[in-house]
Amino acid sequence: MDFATDTDWTGNGFAIVEQARAGVSRARADELARPLGLTDKEMARMLNLSERTFHRLRPDARFDSNASERLLLLEVLIQHGLSVFDGRADVLGRWLHGPLPELRDQAPVVLLDTTTGFGMVHTVLGRIEHGVYA
Repeated sequence: MDFATDTDWTGNGFAIVEQARAGVSRARADELARPLGLTDKEMARMLNLSERTFHRLRPDARFDSNASERLLLLEVLIQHGLSVFDGRADVLGRWLHGPLPELRDQAPVVLLDTTTGFGMVHTVLGRIEHGVYA
């Protein structure tokens, strides 16, 4: 998946709502996770699913609206992160897994099980983007 050229969700909340309601495929979760080194366990946690349920889904299966919305939020976060890290998925993946002082020494990926956590990680990316490190 080419994150840089895919639909830009940041300015279109209605698109996220429509996509979430329609359901997003399990294959799309794999496409998002792979370049960043996100594990199935991490993805299941972010989508508020059991790891067993996540594994059981076929690639063409669609998530419910809640898991779909979370996956779309992850996609927006990835797009933001790639813009901050010059399109480098490997760098973004390492950053997501490293503890940050501004997140109470937690890795950003740990906070992505709540919508508030997504917002907090976006805020840190925004600070990096604008050169505010502390």
